[in-house]
Amino acid sequence: MKLVLAEPKYLKDPIAIASELVNEVTFKVNSDGLEMVAMDPANVAMVVLKILSSSFVEFNVPNGTEEFSISLANLKQILRRAKGDDVLTLETGEENQLKVILKGKSARSFTIALLELDEREQKVPDLNFPCNITMPAAQLTDAIEDVSVVAESVTFLGDKESLLIKAKGDLSGALVEIKQDENTKITTTGEDPENSKFKAKYSLEYLKKMMGGSKIGSNVSLSFNNDYPLKLEYKEVDKLAMSFILAPRVDND
Repeated sequence: MKLVLAEPKYLKDPIAIASELVNEVTFKVNSDGLEMVAMDPANVAMVVLKILSSSFVEFNVPNGTEEFSISLANLKQILRRAKGDDVLTLETGEENQLKVILKGKSARSFTIALLELDEREQKVPDLNFPCNITMPAAQLTDAIEDVSVVAESVTFLGDKESLLIKAKGDLSGALVEIKQDENTKITTTGEDPENSKFKAKYSLEYLKKMMGGSKIGSNVSLSFNNDYPLKLEYKEVDKLAMSFILAPRVDND
């Protein structure tokens, strides 16, 4: 396998973000691109990354498909050395290693030992979301930072006109209201989409790590339901998509 990226950021940024949540992961490579689906050790959050083959200047997978498992922490450390104008190459061979080559004014090569992971294959769950919001990623990041000042969990309340992001601590509270406008689109479905209201609570510790997705795309799609997992998705068209699924917190307010 030989994959060549002229813009290292398409691998560097998502790996840095994903490594905050997951460590030992399996990548699958086929004609569509490079894909990873992984759960965090606590089984609270899932990370799904797909870098399309169109992102690469060379995409050679002789067997049609290939899988390899590595430590994201190790890969992140190497990718931190990549400069914006480097050409990045990933290669697998017979040595049970992933070779990472960075070519700029100088050529540097690194190797990472491949892992043998015996865990079952991770699959993205089939989820139904009646409340879907597309908004500027920076606006969501600011809202999460705001409410994290006062609490460790956040409640999302959505209807067809607005999204409320609310947190409450022992002695303080925070509320951010985001209304539908030319930048924020809210779609609700279900038996009574005009009057439906949706409410769910999530961990701010996990959400703050997921906000790194704003490096991937300027907009974020946010989907949830009552006491139901949350899905966040960031995209760069024709390049890559990165999404997160976060289990709800069902403890009492």
